[in-house]
Amino acid sequence: MRMIWGLWRWRRNPLRRKTDVMEACAALVAAVLILLVAPAVGWTSGSLAHGALVKAAQKQRAERHPLSATVVKVLPQPPIDSDPETASARDAHRRVLARWTGPDGSRHEGTLGAHPGADPGERFRIWTDDHGRPVGRPLDTATATTHAVLAGIGAAGVTAVLVDGARRLVVWRLMRRRYAQWGIAWERAGQDWGRADADS
Repeated sequence: MRMIWGLWRWRRNPLRRKTDVMEACAALVAAVLILLVAPAVGWTSGSLAHGALVKAAQKQRAERHPLSATVVKVLPQPPIDSDPETASARDAHRRVLARWTGPDGSRHEGTLGAHPGADPGERFRIWTDDHGRPVGRPLDTATATTHAVLAGIGAAGVTAVLVDGARRLVVWRLMRRRYAQWGIAWERAGQDWGRADADS
């Protein structure tokens, strides 16, 4: 922006080069694209992601069912791991042998993760598919919205970075052209350099 304002102030200056005008135009176009196009891309991407995630959440809610499982036996904890992420996941769940009845009436038994204080005979909530197989909790609307917002912000950011990268490429090429022109001008001036009768 400073370059655009500076170019406007000396637009009739005889020292102004064509590459200066092109560089200022590239900065202006990049600024307009970053201010207008990047938010539009972000909004569109976020809206599309939100629609897809809401449909996925609705499908998951239709296919997954909350059930109660009964703890049969508490299983021994795995050996202590030095990895803090693994250790925190281990502390947040307790492995138990549990029984439950699926939505179709089928009986199941298997190893599940329960809350740390689970005891034999205690009931806890699980999610299963139509056949009683354990599945993850369905996506909720708040999580879908959060993911969509993050997708929109990411798309807008990537668009801004790409536009600025294109502007930098244009400026780099203009600088190379400028240096080439300076080289030609120096070669011309070098022929008469230092002569007292040279018209410079």
